[in-house]
Amino acid sequence: MVSEANCLFCRIVAKEIPAEVVHETDRTLAFRDVNPQAPTHVLVVPKDHYPTAAALAAADDGLADAVLAAAHAVAEQEGVAEEGYRLVFNTGPGAGQTVFHVHGHVLGGRGLTWPPG
Repeated sequence: MVSEANCLFCRIVAKEIPAEVVHETDRTLAFRDVNPQAPTHVLVVPKDHYPTAAALAAADDGLADAVLAAAHAVAEQEGVAEEGYRLVFNTGPGAGQTVFHVHGHVLGGRGLTWPPG
């Protein structure tokens, strides 16, 4: 597994920092956001370290598919898949990314207006 020693999410994946894990596969980990913005707010990360969604897409090894599949599995598990959920990947500081380990936010359980932010 590829990891960065000082990366918060790599440390969560390695179980060095506790998190409320809600879903796990051999390639992904999903855990509740510590500052939820909706009743359902779960972060889905690849276990390998990629700093941004662009880097994940460039990996071209099916990992982006695994992250999306895990996000949908979380939405189903959390009971928001049928009514609808939002999947957000902030990529880069200008988009609000604060942890540079690619992660998708699964948001649901309330009305989500558009445009966000």
